[in-house]
Amino acid sequence: MKRTATAQWRGDGMTGTGTLTTQSGAFTAQPYSFKTRFGDEEGKAGTNPEELIAAAHSGCFTMALSFALAKAGFTAELLETEAVVEVTPSEAGFSITAITLKLKANVPGVSAEQFQELAAGAKANCPISKALASVPITLEASLV
Repeated sequence: MKRTATAQWRGDGMTGTGTLTTQSGAFTAQPYSFKTRFGDEEGKAGTNPEELIAAAHSGCFTMALSFALAKAGFTAELLETEAVVEVTPSEAGFSITAITLKLKANVPGVSAEQFQELAAGAKANCPISKALASVPITLEASLV
């Protein structure tokens, strides 16, 4: 299986603009720029690579956990994961320095201990976590 996305860029890094398009069509010519990446904290003017990493990681982890729960005999009523990708500037440029997965879950019948164990396993083993292994990844998982 291969998945693709295409970036187009026009202009210099500070004032130029670009678009991102995915193979599936979920994004078609989605705008991005320096401002949407580093200046627009609300994220309303377009997307950025770090936001897409957060979306990919939260989706991958949550799906991995649903499979782990099912294998253990549980079905989640709700798994909601927010991925927070931290970007820090340095003299060498910008770096992703941390990712926090904030999970709230409603899983009937699972014990708190088993839930934590399954969530930790999903964090360690989802393909996106593996790809991002050079970045510290923290999990905050709670049953609601």
